[in-house]
Amino acid sequence: MVDFLKMFSKESGPSKNVAKERLKLVLVHDRTNCSPDFLEMVKGDIIKVISDYMEIDEDGLDIKITKTKRDVDEGSVPALVANIPIKKMKDRTR
Repeated sequence: MVDFLKMFSKESGPSKNVAKERLKLVLVHDRTNCSPDFLEMVKGDIIKVISDYMEIDEDGLDIKITKTKRDVDEGSVPALVANIPIKKMKDRTR
């Protein structure tokens, strides 16, 4: 019974914070009209361009839309964030 009551307490556990961050990302995606299909198209285009210059780990590639603070004021704007693991650089001198 005590565990059941903990679900309704105001304590902020890690799962609450994770859920809160996921909700923020869903809202950002919704406000930017960015569908999962669109993100996959962007991901494919980025892979094509970057693959000319370096070998990357496509399985480790993570692209998402989040929000970031503006430099000029306290407002926030959507931002495309890409984490692209690089295996090695390609020799472009040839």
